[in-house]
Amino acid sequence: RYILPEVPILALTATATPKVAEDIQRKLSFRNGQVFRTGFSRPNLSYVVRQGEDKLQQLLRILNRVPGSAIVYVRNRKRTKEVAEELRKAGISADFFHAGLNSEEKADKQQKWKADEIRVMVSTNAFGMGIDKPNVRVVVHIEMPNAPEEYFQEAGRAGRDGTRSYAVLLYARRDKATLHKRLTEEFPDKEFILKVYERVGNFLEIALGCGMDSIYEFNLKRFCTTFKYAATPVLNALKILTISGYIEFIEETDSLSRIMILVHKDELYELRESDPQTDRVLQCLLRSYTGLFADYTYIHEDLLCQRLGMNQQEVYESLLKLNRMHVLHYIPRRRTPYIVYTRERMEPRYVQITREAYEERRERMADRIKSMITYATSSRCRQQMLLEYFGEKADYECGYCDNCIERKKREAASKNSPIQIAKEIQRLLGNGAISRNEIVECLPYPENEVIESLRFLQDEGFITACEDGIHYKNNK
Repeated sequence: RYILPEVPILALTATATPKVAEDIQRKLSFRNGQVFRTGFSRPNLSYVVRQGEDKLQQLLRILNRVPGSAIVYVRNRKRTKEVAEELRKAGISADFFHAGLNSEEKADKQQKWKADEIRVMVSTNAFGMGIDKPNVRVVVHIEMPNAPEEYFQEAGRAGRDGTRSYAVLLYARRDKATLHKRLTEEFPDKEFILKVYERVGNFLEIALGCGMDSIYEFNLKRFCTTFKYAATPVLNALKILTISGYIEFIEETDSLSRIMILVHKDELYELRESDPQTDRVLQCLLRSYTGLFADYTYIHEDLLCQRLGMNQQEVYESLLKLNRMHVLHYIPRRRTPYIVYTRERMEPRYVQITREAYEERRERMADRIKSMITYATSSRCRQQMLLEYFGEKADYECGYCDNCIERKKREAASKNSPIQIAKEIQRLLGNGAISRNEIVECLPYPENEVIESLRFLQDEGFITACEDGIHYKNNK
């Protein structure tokens, strides 16, 4: 910005409060406050909060009531697999997704979900970047997000085709305490952060006054085991040290497998009679890749499996055997975090954790958590609360969130009539076919009265039921 001040700069974000928009402009030295907003209103998206302690049963009830493609968000990798397995046991097509999967697995799962071969994707927040599937009918958050920004972005992946869709948050009494625990984990005591800084230096064997501009592989699991730390506070301590300018912590980077052949070409012929399976793997390597004798070459075990008709374990064991025989050097694929020292290592007493890195960020997170709890527990219009949070004027209620529908039901309890219910059904069907369950869910009337009206309208030929839902006949 200082070297080329006249170059135009455009800053883009999916969700930003007015305060965040101001911070972005200030940090990027914008001279004129020009903010272009497209608006946060999603008229076809119904925001719903379901309260209860048995979240899995609630999830099954939702997925059985709302047909179509779905995303279920959870907070950790282990939970993605557990929930997907429970859904499959209940007869629902589901798979799991998280950042720990390799790129081939991610691409395969994503493609199957986009092609509707899998109905439900259970994921951490790693799933969603670049996803633009238009017909996602429901997004369910089993666990509370840390902030309305996070929730709005993830919930907004539903209904991009403009058809009625649902964003459902499952809330239990324990969630409030869980959110406050996350705040403590995200911002551990400063004494702990300084101790982590000191022990990382010892772990990496960096002398005081050394290490500046050097990069080191960092085995987080071994570090935590060595010093008996939990991984989450250590990760957050490293992030705070990064923001304070002492290190740069680079989270897991995916590195492909590599091999280099160590023997001369003539020596390879002597191996052919030793082990047919190992020899097949070696010959496939020689046919598939060049430069193996000169330097390390990146390989894909999946490609070898496909060409050899072998499973991954067989290929892996053959490569390890060739490695033990010193025929080649095999470096298996791994995910490795790195630490870069942006300053020389110093004694902890000279390390200053900045207010910007700690206190200000902690206050912002506390405010976001408070807003998230208010959203989950308030009886106000859900969309109205979200619009106000993002600084957008909200003079009207959406009419489709769970709070608005509940309010309508109470107001309509004394004046509902078959004619009024029929008109509401006609209005709902004006945007296209929807299921009976969705009609019951959206209308502010008792379920038995809505079903009775639907039967009457069908008997009289006003509506018709098809595989894709109930249609309104405009000619009637």
